[in-house]
Amino acid sequence: MYTTIIEPRVSETDGVGHINNTTIPIWFEAGRNQLFKLFMPDSSFQNWKMIILNMNVDFVDQIYFGQDVKVYTWVKRIGNTSLELYEELHQKDRLCARGTAVYVNYHLERKTSEPIPENIRVELQKHLK
Repeated sequence: MYTTIIEPRVSETDGVGHINNTTIPIWFEAGRNQLFKLFMPDSSFQNWKMIILNMNVDFVDQIYFGQDVKVYTWVKRIGNTSLELYEELHQKDRLCARGTAVYVNYHLERKTSEPIPENIRVELQKHLK
């Protein structure tokens, strides 16, 4: 499991007093940065490999400004060219949101998916849920 700490910003708070729902997918993506580094160690957009195919979010409880949020990211499934993630957001030990995301390992120039390299597959397996 990968863990990322998010410090909510005032600008992410809506008129009802909680973090706006449009912010949650952005925070889930922030939790994927360590995964992106596996596929693109230099973080270069010219060599970007991870293309998102699907994302789902379940909103479980409200999230508020002024209290850190933990993003937990697990690998749910590893396919030949794609992987599925399972993610959760927690604030004060409460589950506030959960979701899934599917990414494909993609070659931008050739516009085709590619098998996930074995060395990356080994690292991903360490984070299986």
